[in-house]
Amino acid sequence: MKTKRLLQLSALVAILLTACAPAAAFDVADTGGKRHRLADYKGRWVVVNYWATWCVPCIQEIPEIADFARAHPRVAVLGIAMDPENPAKVKQFAQKTGHDYPLVLGDDAVTKQLGEPRALPTTRVYDPAGKVVYDRAGRVTVKSLEELTKVQRAGKA
Repeated sequence: MKTKRLLQLSALVAILLTACAPAAAFDVADTGGKRHRLADYKGRWVVVNYWATWCVPCIQEIPEIADFARAHPRVAVLGIAMDPENPAKVKQFAQKTGHDYPLVLGDDAVTKQLGEPRALPTTRVYDPAGKVVYDRAGRVTVKSLEELTKVQRAGKA
């Protein structure tokens, strides 16, 4: 019982520290060569999603994230592929699954800047001030991303 409580307390402390810590700036390039800098997105929500080609929940959520990105062009959305050993295979796989938002290959340089996710899929959301407001493992949906970024589809109240 004490061990379970300690684990719960440790998880809570980790969440609180993540939520209160200022976001580390990042400067990464997508597979098309375009630079993505957190500083360039000041005033906008930013969604960073870690995934891999072998991760079933990742594959299931990619179409949802793509739908969200298309519906909310003011929100910057980046996909970080955590299996960059074969870039051509990853790019082909991403295209096949509907990943039409910027794709970054998660190599050592990217991991040094953004950190290693605890599990896959993991989604991190930065608010318009650049502060991490969400950093959790598990699938996301269009609805959950809209709630996290406080944006709604056009036509909704």
